[in-house]
Amino acid sequence: MKRKTPVLDKINSPDDLNDIPDEELVGFADELRQELIETVSVTGGHLGAGLGVVELTIALHKVFDAPRDRLIWDVGHQAYPHKILTGRRDRITTLRKGGGLSGFTKRSESQYDPFGAGHSSTSISAGLGMAVARDLSDGENHVIAVIGDGAMSAGMAYEAMNNAGAMDKRLIVILNDNDMSIAPPTGALSAYLARITSSGTYLRLRDKAKDIVRHLPKDWERRAARAEEYTRHFWQGGALFEELGFYYIGPIDGHNFDHLMPVLRNARDAKSGPFLIHVVTKKGKGYVPAENSDDKYHGVGKFNVVTGAQEESVANAPSYTRVFGETLVQEAEDDDKIVAVTAAMPGGTGIDIFGKAFPDRTFDVGIAEQHAVTFAAGLATEGYKPFAAIYSTFLQRAYDQVVHDVAIQKLPVRFAIDRAGLVGADGPTHAGAFDVAYLGCLPNFIVMAAADEAELRHMVATSAAIDDRPSAFRYPRGEGIGVDLPERGEALEIGKGRILREGSSVALLSYGTRLQECLKAADQLSGFGLSATVADARFAKPLDEDLVRDLVAHHEVLLTVEEGSVGGFGSYVLQFLAESGRLDRGLKVRTLVLPDVFIDHDTPQKMYERAGLQSDNIVDCVFSALGREQQHREAGDIA
Repeated sequence: MKRKTPVLDKINSPDDLNDIPDEELVGFADELRQELIETVSVTGGHLGAGLGVVELTIALHKVFDAPRDRLIWDVGHQAYPHKILTGRRDRITTLRKGGGLSGFTKRSESQYDPFGAGHSSTSISAGLGMAVARDLSDGENHVIAVIGDGAMSAGMAYEAMNNAGAMDKRLIVILNDNDMSIAPPTGALSAYLARITSSGTYLRLRDKAKDIVRHLPKDWERRAARAEEYTRHFWQGGALFEELGFYYIGPIDGHNFDHLMPVLRNARDAKSGPFLIHVVTKKGKGYVPAENSDDKYHGVGKFNVVTGAQEESVANAPSYTRVFGETLVQEAEDDDKIVAVTAAMPGGTGIDIFGKAFPDRTFDVGIAEQHAVTFAAGLATEGYKPFAAIYSTFLQRAYDQVVHDVAIQKLPVRFAIDRAGLVGADGPTHAGAFDVAYLGCLPNFIVMAAADEAELRHMVATSAAIDDRPSAFRYPRGEGIGVDLPERGEALEIGKGRILREGSSVALLSYGTRLQECLKAADQLSGFGLSATVADARFAKPLDEDLVRDLVAHHEVLLTVEEGSVGGFGSYVLQFLAESGRLDRGLKVRTLVLPDVFIDHDTPQKMYERAGLQSDNIVDCVFSALGREQQHREAGDIA
């Protein structure tokens, strides 16, 4: 039976919040928070951040006029309450499911999502662009960017603030501080000062004073400005933001409507340049299991609402992430030059395992992938062996550093690329589709892909042994396939693949974890009288040219299979064949890659089906290359 939510049931859009008196907002927040807990307990997803911004979300939608006013949620982890209040409550149980709501903000999903975000630290830049566009169009709407304190560790946020402050645009940035402490504790005095110094009266007096001192000698003008600034900072902090050109207000209690509402209204009604409102919230607020969790229930699976216990899936094999972390520990036990670098994802990349074993050799630099890469490059110049463990999709943010600071200087940074390929419920913002293409084109790089967890163990050892150039190895999200793990990894011969099954008519050359689907396809092809060789390339760069020559010399069809975009492994094979003159001998070559679309979130199985990377797709591609599609279809109909 559906739980009664007397106030929430009446909210179909943010406009309906105007019917709720301020004094009743606390009770409404309780309803919204409970709705969020019950929803995520069924769907899984990001819970802690959303629980922390329930009051802030209500206050923002009550004070501002979305979608006319642009409300931008950085990353999107915080946006679940926003989705419930903006006409998506009836679909909230479809969160992160195929055809359902995205786990992040998404422009195509709602007019209340003015900017999509799955990566952090973009909100201020996007908001400034919207503010400038508004002014160019003589608009009057407000632009509000809500950014978490973790996202403020990224340089992009400060680049945007520096630009916004210099332009003096009317922009409101809400710093949702739910973890760090960069200012005095919140309290009655702090809330009072924030309310007073954001009020129209104070701002008018401040502007009037500025007009007066402009007629005084320059040194007096500077003294007066510094006096006002220092007096306010003595009580409030925020000097850094003021230096960037923002008018700082806070810190204020993000769970207290009496503190939030007046400050937001004052900022809304101000006519002056950019504001930064520092709001302190508690991640996981209102749900004891989340409040007591180390990660404040950042990302969860389905869970029991009463106990907070998450459903545990039965693992058939260790995760690739775990295998990486444990293998890196093994290598580091024998080599004290090995160090690990991560960008705010120690748990997601397995670096937490390494960190427990070697805390002094583990470096979490925050959400700062650019810095992480160049920091690792600096370590490499001094003879250390840095492993930079970064998701494929996040490494995209540091591409110039990979090129300029690592590849050109031929520094032996080792890139452990997690979440390679499709990632299920997180969708296209987190899919690792492009790393093979964007790394393989770089001189001096060694680029590998693990076909299974045993191969990953060998590739960690291989990277550890490479001292003269950068290297990268990619592996997917989730469990391995259940192969027996070797006790220790062994360094592979650089640029050499392996053959797993010998055949005579069709060659299936796999790069990465589609190898199992190639083996299944070989079984299916044998049922049609086609003998298939199955090979694992292991390396995209340097390419195993001898292996490719052998395959094309003894097979009618060569099919490459990879879980990456066009321009990757298959393209390298075609380039080699074209340059070596092997494409004019009647050879039939096809490349199976991810399609040229961004695949929406769904179950991994359905995403692979849509991508066309299952064994059936491989078989279909072989028959197409042979010109026997009709025969294959007819055989399928008979079966």
